[in-house]
Amino acid sequence: MKKINVFLGALVTLFFISCEGPQGPQGFDGFDGADGADGADGINILGKVIDIQGTFTLDNDYSIFYEFPQTIEVFETDVVLVYMLWDVTEDSNGESVDIWRLMPQTRILDQGLLQYNYDYTFFDVNIFLESDFDLSTLQPGDTDDQVFRIAILPAESTTGKLDTSNINSVMSHLGITEDEVQKVTLQ
Repeated sequence: MKKINVFLGALVTLFFISCEGPQGPQGFDGFDGADGADGADGINILGKVIDIQGTFTLDNDYSIFYEFPQTIEVFETDVVLVYMLWDVTEDSNGESVDIWRLMPQTRILDQGLLQYNYDYTFFDVNIFLESDFDLSTLQPGDTDDQVFRIAILPAESTTGKLDTSNINSVMSHLGITEDEVQKVTLQ
């Protein structure tokens, strides 16, 4: 009998708790305030892709240094990827197609092994050459007017599976088209 009383008590309690009364009166409408002045331009936190072109020389210690402009904020948790323009080919329509390779990249030369590598902070990217031979023996094709694509992926956007070896996949993930890639030539 006690179990039936507890069950009926719980049922009655649920019945009263779930009941609603009539809706109350509508509240007063607020008023719009005055529009404020436009603020200063913000920073880009959506990701960015930049092409840089530079030459490796003895004077720059066989490195190309790129400092991020003030309009791009890179956080310590962001991912910075660098791709090297490896070659250019043609598609079936005769249009040129860039072939990009994710760095680091190693080449086997007559002199020995040459590696294009990079490091970065949230202020800059440094692209440099490493080898097991004297870099001054390199041909101009290995050092002059080299093109690199820097992709900045905000930490929030790197969730899930992303093929970072494919620059087109990365750009698609960031929502950036080829026309939106900023081009910078370094001296």
